[in-house]
Amino acid sequence: MKKIEVNDLKKLKSNYEKKPVQQALKRVLVKNDLANLFDKQEQKPLTQFRFSNEIKTLPVANQKQSGRCWIFAGLNHLREVIAKKYDLKEFELSQNYTAFWDKFEKINYFIESIDDFLDADQDDRTLQHLLKTGIQDGGQWDMFVSLIEKYGIVPKEAMAETTSSSGTRFMNQIINLKLRQYAASARRLFSEGKKSEIEALKTKALDELYTFLSTNFGTPPESFDFEYIAKEQYHIIKGLTPQGFYFEHVGDILKDYVSIINSPTKDKPFMKTYTVSYLGNVIGGREIKYLNLEMKDLKDLVLKQLLDNEVVWFGSDVARYGDRTIGVWDDLSYDYDQMLEMSLFLSKEDQLDYSQSAMNHAMLLTAVNIDEGKPNRFKIENSWGDANGSKGYYLASDSWFDQYVYQAVIHEKYLSEVQKKAWKQAPKVLKPWDPMGALAK
Repeated sequence: MKKIEVNDLKKLKSNYEKKPVQQALKRVLVKNDLANLFDKQEQKPLTQFRFSNEIKTLPVANQKQSGRCWIFAGLNHLREVIAKKYDLKEFELSQNYTAFWDKFEKINYFIESIDDFLDADQDDRTLQHLLKTGIQDGGQWDMFVSLIEKYGIVPKEAMAETTSSSGTRFMNQIINLKLRQYAASARRLFSEGKKSEIEALKTKALDELYTFLSTNFGTPPESFDFEYIAKEQYHIIKGLTPQGFYFEHVGDILKDYVSIINSPTKDKPFMKTYTVSYLGNVIGGREIKYLNLEMKDLKDLVLKQLLDNEVVWFGSDVARYGDRTIGVWDDLSYDYDQMLEMSLFLSKEDQLDYSQSAMNHAMLLTAVNIDEGKPNRFKIENSWGDANGSKGYYLASDSWFDQYVYQAVIHEKYLSEVQKKAWKQAPKVLKPWDPMGALAK
């Protein structure tokens, strides 16, 4: 390894002093934030909130200080079915209800997973991954399906938000402390030859954490009345169960959707299916499964569903090239390379392989603008409230879509016969820390 010498520093300084753009930028940065200096004014006309093909959807929801985007996006998809059926102008399903059962199922999933590591080395990488990750708010489409098919849905009024459900950080810390305590105790009992006592330890941990969840979120209702206003008339449907509300008033539709991804990395050939080890919530629920497609094929399926007047659940990296205030994600709106006089380009493959990018947010696509037969921007239903963007709706350019959209959920009827055949393959199992599982962290 080469150390930095005095002459190296002198040369670097001399080179810097010969760069007039950087000298000017240094002056600007005395009183200006670096992040605000790269906007391209000439790109603004291409990011207007106008769309040739738009699905009318309800007002946005607000996940607040929680990571429940995947639940919000999934329930926002389902609420459109109910709103259309009953002619509702405003309506939300209870995100708190679904999140309660997600937390409880994840707790059980973690506890049961520790059985695989009772005699593992303390520095076993998978064990350490499970312990460090614990359980979080995030999730995947198939996890959402498992929850809805097992527990059903309820209107928001049947299980309203609490401060803990809207701001989960401290509550998650307590849950993960308890789960790590369980893991330490279970592994200790196993090492002492007391494996038979572990089952009672599981039962106690589940009981304590169910109590903790109920205290923070409230107790999930077993039945409820659905009250609503349609065409200025009051209506009520009494004595509904959560499962009945889903199966009877939405329909058993979620089983018909498949999850497609675009991961152009060498470890994931296209037209193959994948799953992620130790990623899940409901034991015995739907398997986490992805079909990897080239971006042109993923986008073609997204367009088919959108143009057929149905929204699309999708996962992306919203930490890149975005303006949260105006609600626009567009990599072409920023000119980092010319201003900084250095290349910052990484291919999508390299961004995944070298930890620069991964899925971190799920939302709904609700519109697309088609120009000369090709999409150039998409409208997005976000779950960050209505203060920013266009009343809480956001926009993504086609270029940004190609680079930072990783997943979409599509009704199987839109898949080609070749794609349907590929979907039926047994999935390759990826490592727990694979970026295709990042949305669940």
